[in-house]
Amino acid sequence: MDSTASFFGRFQRLTLVGLTSVVLATAATATAGDKVDDFTLLDQDGNAHSLKYYADSAAIVLMVQGNGCPMVRNLLPDLRKVRADFKDQPVTFLMINANLQDDRDSLKKEAREWDIGLPVLHDDTQTIVAALGVSRTAETFVIDTKTWEVAYHGPINDRVTYERQKEKAQAHYLADAINGVLAGKPLAVTSRDTMGCLINFDKPAVADYAGHIVPILQKRCVECHRDGGLGPWAMSSYEMVKGFSPMMREVLRTRRMPPWHADPHVGKWQNDVGLSTAERRDLITWIEAGSPRGEGKDPLKKKRVAPGDWPMGEPDLVLTIAPQDVPASGIIDYRFPTIANPIKAGTWIRALAVNPGVTEVVHHVLVGITPPGKDPNNSQESLFDDYVGGYAPGTGPTEMPEGTGVYLEPGTHFLVQIHYTPFGRAVTDETRLGFYFHDEKPANFLRHNVVMNPMISIPAGAERHKEQAYFEFYKDATLYEILPHSHYRGRSSTFALRYPDGPEELLLSVPEYDFNWQRGYVFDEPLAVPAGARLVHTTVYDNSAKNPANPDPDRHVPWGLQSRDEMLYGDFVFTWNEETSDAPIHDLVRMSMTQRMGFLDKNMDGVLAGDEISVIKSLQRMLEFGDRNRDGALGLEEMIAVRKAMIQRRASAGAE
Repeated sequence: MDSTASFFGRFQRLTLVGLTSVVLATAATATAGDKVDDFTLLDQDGNAHSLKYYADSAAIVLMVQGNGCPMVRNLLPDLRKVRADFKDQPVTFLMINANLQDDRDSLKKEAREWDIGLPVLHDDTQTIVAALGVSRTAETFVIDTKTWEVAYHGPINDRVTYERQKEKAQAHYLADAINGVLAGKPLAVTSRDTMGCLINFDKPAVADYAGHIVPILQKRCVECHRDGGLGPWAMSSYEMVKGFSPMMREVLRTRRMPPWHADPHVGKWQNDVGLSTAERRDLITWIEAGSPRGEGKDPLKKKRVAPGDWPMGEPDLVLTIAPQDVPASGIIDYRFPTIANPIKAGTWIRALAVNPGVTEVVHHVLVGITPPGKDPNNSQESLFDDYVGGYAPGTGPTEMPEGTGVYLEPGTHFLVQIHYTPFGRAVTDETRLGFYFHDEKPANFLRHNVVMNPMISIPAGAERHKEQAYFEFYKDATLYEILPHSHYRGRSSTFALRYPDGPEELLLSVPEYDFNWQRGYVFDEPLAVPAGARLVHTTVYDNSAKNPANPDPDRHVPWGLQSRDEMLYGDFVFTWNEETSDAPIHDLVRMSMTQRMGFLDKNMDGVLAGDEISVIKSLQRMLEFGDRNRDGALGLEEMIAVRKAMIQRRASAGAE
């Protein structure tokens, strides 16, 4: 039996047993000249891809993929050949999968086993392929980025037809279309019928406005989109929502709203305010159906009871941040006002509520405690050393886990970080902080620390530059919350836990980091961390001109607190399992040296040697005096011993 007969014999058997359905498609529904709206989807590896990020390409090729489809698998060599032919041309190749039966894990497995070598974008809502008029796998699109219109929609070539499989293709539709777009010439063929596996579309009825759409909006959106809220318009009626429906569709397709950036495939979070796949699909489908009003009263017109100043009741202590003038427009660097602690006796904080003065401009507020005796006006970097809590639209007060608290010493200062976003009118903000204290000493300290790397160096123009650091726990601990932080060039961030015996668990993935939204992620169930485990924080930076938020793609970017520079800064909230409020074991010197080891130890072997030491003169001195085993390297215990000896000598000298 020849190869052609063999292929179609397998093909017919698959069809007969119902494993797939492969027939000649009807005429393509998306035609040349149709507009392609922007979208953002995650691929099989959890990376985010926005269509218009590839605007520097002249053409974008999008092929519809489906796991197990023999047509797609059979055409992969043809697609590889086209990619190879255009490897030096400004053409981007992507795949998209909208099968109900395929998920992230199966996409990754298929891509690996069949050597796909391309991002396979997972359209879990099926709304992107539906808007493109897709009905089958193996359909390909050529998108002209000058106009963002479909230039071609159809098969790769004519090698595989309904009747038989040819040895070689005679018509090369996809390659011809790409050449035409690159040359700026009209295409001879703009659409063809495609043979592929039928996609099973989940087609729910258009959701009812009052009974289904409004509850989603009230749960996910109205907290910001209300009178006096951070959102630029209020969801106060059906008419308002319908008027802004096109904009809502755009921010839903590009996943800019609601501002929750955790990959839903990784981790579970107490404070998850993101849309589910079904909610996102229902909102987009409702809008694309014309935002029908339906029957019944409009729940959004019901007068909303404004939340009180203090949802937890009157605080034990209220402090007002000094008035902050916010201009009508522009980008405002973080501000770091301080407030002296007026409490004269040691106190334990159990909760913090932040009451923004002008909600339209207060983007987020973070509150920490500066160490006693330290200049509060020169302590920006110590915000998370004794972090208390914060505010972002949609979040409630910060309450400490049961049995824990943050100790407030006399003589300290509160250090506040505020991010303001102008909204078109100059205002003066007076935000208030409400503190709630424990009546009795809690069982344990709530601790904060940071996985950081002040040695980061991001080359000019770099599109995907990775930096990382780690923190190794020296005692058993319980992890409650993690927060990634970078600035405008931050593209994605992850936290992973590397266990002492080798396995690594991905805890959090933020595939499309947004500097405008600083949010912590609270574990649904606190995570047990064994001694010796490492919390590894990684950030990928986009310092290229393709990043629309980049202040200057021609600049080599160093570490810096303000947004013109960059940071690798991963805050984490935890307790030591062996610690109690009566018996602290938190070792500040050890914490500091562990943090330093975590960003200097580039190869993560647990010691500093060679180039890892030569970058800092003080380490060379430390090596000279601290290399007890004479191996030419510094281990963590050696660093800690030297540092404690230095502190002791200074203390002795001061006493004399």
